Amino acid sequence: MHLRFLVPGNVRHGSGGNKYNAKLAEHLTVLGATIETVTVDGDWPVGSPTDRQRFADMLDGGTTVIADGLVASGAPEEIAGALGKGTKVWILSHMALADHHDLEAKALAAATGIICPSAHAAAELQAKHGALNILVARPGVDRAQIAEGSAPPHIVAVAALLPNKRQTLLLEALGQVKDLPWTAALVGTTDANPAYAGEVRAAVEHHGLENRINVTGELTGEALEDQWHKADLSVLLSESESFGMVVTESLAHGVPAIVRQGTGAVEALGNTEAGAALDLSDPNNLTETIKTWLRDEALQQAWRNNAITAREHLQGWDATAATVLKALT
Repeated sequence: MHLRFLVPGNVRHGSGGNKYNAKLAEHLTVLGATIETVTVDGDWPVGSPTDRQRFADMLDGGTTVIADGLVASGAPEEIAGALGKGTKVWILSHMALADHHDLEAKALAAATGIICPSAHAAAELQAKHGALNILVARPGVDRAQIAEGSAPPHIVAVAALLPNKRQTLLLEALGQVKDLPWTAALVGTTDANPAYAGEVRAAVEHHGLENRINVTGELTGEALEDQWHKADLSVLLSESESFGMVVTESLAHGVPAIVRQGTGAVEALGNTEAGAALDLSDPNNLTETIKTWLRDEALQQAWRNNAITAREHLQGWDATAATVLKALT
């Protein structure tokens, strides 16, 4: 099977969506599909007329196309035109668009089908747009070594420094537990939103945590593995999250996680009891949870044991790709 995979050119940091796209393409290839990945430049999610024409040109040819929702959701006419010429267009919607409701509704309705990375993301789309032909293909995770942990405990927050990721909320909580021993690292690009990255750095100084918290920038390869190897707990506090692949990445290392209730990260954590899903309408819940975890060695051990157990049941990317390939064929 020949597939063309269209991905946005205006997301340059290591986002969850970018990683999902790359891993899906890689493992579809392993399963025997021929994948042509094309980066579509443009000011997405809507783009200029020139951008949309470029997108339309990529849809031409009567093949099967998977198009990232960031590119496709603002171009319903181009999708409808391609289907009229015999191209099958599947929209890979990582997350519903914050704006452009009508454009997105028309694009989703025009598409052959929609792929979502979680039941949470699918439910959000259907809440906005009604019944849709959605395939849920949850992200896989790569096998990893069990983290050794650190003394004092080391907390990691692996996410781009963006307002939605709410690193400042974590810093407020850590500022309240300075009397307890711990270190932390904020691992993620500082380039995606320099103004917010500046706020994060200012908050580190405001709370007097310069010697406790490392703002590392984006890490990959051995440098990222080193952070996971040292970690005892990971934290993902995003206000919206379609799945939160960093949560399963954490579990793959035997590291428990704290996530926000009401987001797809709860789905990623599952019923593992390897951490907690918190109601953060009261930020004090985060402070108290971290404080309890730091003070209670039995709780630390229970969460770690549960994460190591959960690690054995995580889905690989081969299963994600097989789910998608079956639907497309």
